[in-house]
Amino acid sequence: VAKKATPKKTTKKAVKKATKKTSTKAAPAKAASKAKKSTKKTGTKKKKGTRSRRKSGGVAAARARAIRAQVEAAMESPRLTKTPFSDAELKHFKELLQKKRQSALDDIRDMRSQLADSREQSEGDTAYSFHMADAGTDAMDREKLYLMVARQQRFVGYLERALERIENKTYGICRITGQAISKERLEAVPHTEVSIEAKKAQKG
Repeated sequence: VAKKATPKKTTKKAVKKATKKTSTKAAPAKAASKAKKSTKKTGTKKKKGTRSRRKSGGVAAARARAIRAQVEAAMESPRLTKTPFSDAELKHFKELLQKKRQSALDDIRDMRSQLADSREQSEGDTAYSFHMADAGTDAMDREKLYLMVARQQRFVGYLERALERIENKTYGICRITGQAISKERLEAVPHTEVSIEAKKAQKG
């Protein structure tokens, strides 16, 4: 009588091997799908970034064109020959300019005294107290002071020219457009000769 074939029992080791094989086969597929998803996400992020940059660039260009058109329209209109401000307003700006001028002159005086002290100290140094590193730092400090004095002197010149425009009743007129400079701008920069619109048009 032929014996019936009994099915072989699956051992635990065989099950483990089978699961390992399936997991190793599925792992590369999962990694590939994750990589695809990440590339899609980065691609969408890049697209969004370029879109936002394009939008911001387009807005900035539109603003620049609007400012240029405004300046061109102002230049076509008749130029002002007298200040748009009243005597009381001119007095206020004159006092503001004089305060700034006096402050700048005080700064120049203090820096010049520092330069004089530095020169005296360098001339009085003996061969024993002289050091190359100290001499280099002193020279750099003096150079900085000279530059600061020159900058403050230019600033004083701007303030004095603004005071002359107040005396001539031409203060507050933009030298580019020929129109009035806003009071807010003159409060911030009282020596300016250019309106904020003309300044932006020059930069743009």
